[in-house]
Amino acid sequence: MQTKPQQQSAEKVLRVLVFTLMITVMSATMFNIVLPQIRTEFHLSFSQVSWVTSAFLLIYAVGTVMYGKLADSYKLKHLLTFGLILFAIGSVIGFFAHNYGMVLCGRIVQAAGAAVVPATSSIIPVRYFPPESRGRALGISMTGMAIGNALGPVLSSLLVSLLDWRWLFCMPLFTLFAVPFFRKYLEEEEREAVKMDWIGGGLLAITIALLLLAITNQSLLLALGCILSFLLFLVRIRTTAEPFIRPGLFRSKRYSLGLVIAFLMIGSGYSFAFLSPQLLADVNHLAPGLIGFVMVPGAIVTAFLGKKAGILADKKGNSYLFYTASALLLSSFVLFSSFAGVSPLLIAVFLIFGNVGLSFMMISMSNAISQSLPKEQIGVGMGLLAMLNFIAGALAATLYGKSIDGGAAESWNLLNSYPGASVYSNIYSALVLVILGLAVLYYRQFGRSSVRGIN
Repeated sequence: MQTKPQQQSAEKVLRVLVFTLMITVMSATMFNIVLPQIRTEFHLSFSQVSWVTSAFLLIYAVGTVMYGKLADSYKLKHLLTFGLILFAIGSVIGFFAHNYGMVLCGRIVQAAGAAVVPATSSIIPVRYFPPESRGRALGISMTGMAIGNALGPVLSSLLVSLLDWRWLFCMPLFTLFAVPFFRKYLEEEEREAVKMDWIGGGLLAITIALLLLAITNQSLLLALGCILSFLLFLVRIRTTAEPFIRPGLFRSKRYSLGLVIAFLMIGSGYSFAFLSPQLLADVNHLAPGLIGFVMVPGAIVTAFLGKKAGILADKKGNSYLFYTASALLLSSFVLFSSFAGVSPLLIAVFLIFGNVGLSFMMISMSNAISQSLPKEQIGVGMGLLAMLNFIAGALAATLYGKSIDGGAAESWNLLNSYPGASVYSNIYSALVLVILGLAVLYYRQFGRSSVRGIN
């Protein structure tokens, strides 16, 4: 039972976390629109300039699980202080960049620091809020991500229209204002230092890096390297006394199946971020600036409803939120499948259903998975979930991209009357089946589970 001062401190930490998460998400995505400018200035190829984004996401994904593991042994306020200062150092390097190497170095250092935020954003609600109010806390933290997604493209476009693109590196400096508040309000018990399995952690990091590179470059050689490093990682965690991840963690059916469902759901939901801009550009012939505005309403509504979704999970049970999220995702996919190619205004409405559904699903699965973890493994367990978000997005982007390149002779959905949008309609039709399958799997395995999560 929390005392009133502890509750007040937890609420203040949550508000600071939302601000920090918002800035971090914005920084992760803001550079996408200035890649052509960077390419022109430094005379780069498309593959070279893409590393501005790819390197950031790669380090970001690896870092989330590393910080998650460290959070099981070290105080969160120390990890956040280190990570946010490193984030700011990377920003200074990038701002004064006079060659492409410095730009890339700045983004890598930024990512190494920024990764502490997604890692702790799922740990703080779990550690500082009891199970009966944890859904609300997760929902509030999710609003930071939604707001960041909404404001990122708009602020990026506005800033580069007035100033040099290097000013985008300055955004993370605002997170330094959060450091004193984290250090003041994160009241933590002394944690027992555990010997860090750096070899196991390194093998996992190599596995993740090779997997993401294999996906993005579609390289068989990198895929084989990924498999080899993963096998070595399995050997390591089974033979060392203090492994990076205890093998018993995956023997929990609730945790393992929860990760699988979350992974597939997030990969399906990534279609809104990846496919929708492609659809609006290829079929509706919308300018890049206008595409960003079509995406904004969904993000704003998602931010507004995030807290309400968490409260819904606390009051009516986590499964209730899961099925609500599934219904919203299905509605969006059915609408896209049937009417891909319609007015951008209607697509903005479809995206509201989809983005809200995806947000509800992430809250539901985070809540469920957190309650399947033993206390001493919450950090690494939630870190793995955060890491899978990035892997799911990378894999989904590759699959969707190859599907678009392959085209479609006809639309599977007879309601769709836009021949140019057939391939998009077909992808969304397939996603309808994926969501239905996952909902059935969830029901068969867990049924009408309670507020305590998956059980």
